[in-house]
Amino acid sequence: MQGNWSEESLRDENIWLIEDEWLLQARIEQYLLTAQPGTWLVIGGRGAGKTRLGAEWVNSLVRGFSPFALGRHGHIALVGETLGDVREVMIEGQSGIVTISRHDRPRFEASRRRLVWDNGAIAQIFSSEDPESLRGPQFEAAWCDELGKWKNDEACFDMLQFGLRLGQMPRQLITTTPRPTKLLKRLMADPTVLQTRMRTADNAGNLAEGFLHMVEQRYGGTRLGRQELEGELIEDREDALWSRAALENARLDGLPQLQRIVVAIDPPASSHKASDACGIVAAGLDESGAVIMLADASMKAARPQDWAGAAVALYHALGADCLVAEVNQGGDMVTAVIRAVDAAVPVKAVRARRGKWLRAEPVAMLYQQGRVRHAGRFPELEDEMCDFGPNGLSNGRSPDRLDALVWAVNELMPDRSASPRIREFL
Repeated sequence: MQGNWSEESLRDENIWLIEDEWLLQARIEQYLLTAQPGTWLVIGGRGAGKTRLGAEWVNSLVRGFSPFALGRHGHIALVGETLGDVREVMIEGQSGIVTISRHDRPRFEASRRRLVWDNGAIAQIFSSEDPESLRGPQFEAAWCDELGKWKNDEACFDMLQFGLRLGQMPRQLITTTPRPTKLLKRLMADPTVLQTRMRTADNAGNLAEGFLHMVEQRYGGTRLGRQELEGELIEDREDALWSRAALENARLDGLPQLQRIVVAIDPPASSHKASDACGIVAAGLDESGAVIMLADASMKAARPQDWAGAAVALYHALGADCLVAEVNQGGDMVTAVIRAVDAAVPVKAVRARRGKWLRAEPVAMLYQQGRVRHAGRFPELEDEMCDFGPNGLSNGRSPDRLDALVWAVNELMPDRSASPRIREFL
């Protein structure tokens, strides 16, 4: 709010002026307390409070309320996927501008496609379906909603930039659920764009009882859940061996009987703080000869004893048959460290003789054939798999989790399995 105020200055008859103000209700990530950026990109999950933020931002600009505004703004653009979306969500929705307005509710003039306030401020509405409609008008500010859904996103966004030419500091707020569009990725990579991320769970107090539990039970950890609930930008790499859709299809609802269980380890080259993580995964072989991914206990370890201890603990927790450990980097030291933790654990040392990509290709083929399944959700492992390229890297780093998975699958291939013994997974 503008000006200085104290308890003494708030007489009973004036308290109503602030008691419903958003200042008293907003979460900290919805309320910028720093200098206002030219472009503020808010990426959030469904129901995270993005629309309410956008509506309150516009309301503050029109009324000249800090910290969003240092003075009143009179010319604003409202841009959505369609004109219907602008009206039904941004203006008249449950968290829209008209709905949340206090003391000076604007009028929507549908025939002129604009929102008008008594103080003379005007907000014109535009659709991503018609970028040319933004050619000509000029503004002090713009609220762009659901940018990831825009039909002609780049053309529409570019036309808007030419129109942001009024006032001392034109600005724009972009609120969207993340989608891997070229425009959104460009904005996220721009160092001049301020980014805020909001999760659906952050707004739990304003959501229907039971909603969050239901959607997290159903979608938590999936690609859709990470995008729609966590506000993460999830995309596939075109030349990757795995796709997220394929991994979703490989997921099991329950566990079959298992004949063998192994824990595979891809040790880091060193214990330096900046070194790679230690890949530690467990997998089992079912009666049909399919490999079932069971657990991912990969970790950053300060000491070799730490990752060895984690691998041995997983071995005992699952009642595994053996540990499979790559020894290219550490040689006999890898086996020695494990046995120092538990000398009774059988360790099978394996050595890589081909590059990571060549080792992974046969495993990817098994996934395509439906012979490898996931008994759960493993977001970090699946991220590595879907970003693993021919250069042998995932997101620019060694794919430690994936390496361990490859060793586990290779060990459990039916033609290489030991004599089976049936067990129930507990």
